[in-house]
Amino acid sequence: MPTSSTAQTPEQQLDTAEAGHVALKFFFNLMEHWGCSAEQQRTLLGKVGNTTFYKYKHLPPNVRLPRDTLERISYLMGIHKALSIIFSNSRERVYKWVSSPNTAAPFNGQTALDYMLVGRVVDIADVRRYLDGVRG
Repeated sequence: MPTSSTAQTPEQQLDTAEAGHVALKFFFNLMEHWGCSAEQQRTLLGKVGNTTFYKYKHLPPNVRLPRDTLERISYLMGIHKALSIIFSNSRERVYKWVSSPNTAAPFNGQTALDYMLVGRVVDIADVRRYLDGVRG
């Protein structure tokens, strides 16, 4: 006998206003810890315009984020999680790592934040992959 299912796929769960609100709340909290300027935050979000940025900053309860923006925030969540595991004995290092020069590839002496501020989603993904490799 067929039953109706109200379970949503992961894609459907991400395409909700609640998911957008939670993602933005995480993002702005992380940006505060990282000490990022508004311009840096706009770049990490995908070079969003000022109006959109300040709308997001007010954490509207009903905001559906573009897939690209959700993808970027998802990578940043993964970066934060990996750093929290790697530096589990030092919360300060969790938040300082992105602003510290790094000689490892792909950074080649620049900070992870500078690397991500090129603005492409692949650059944020590279940092996530690097940390996943370090974490093992």
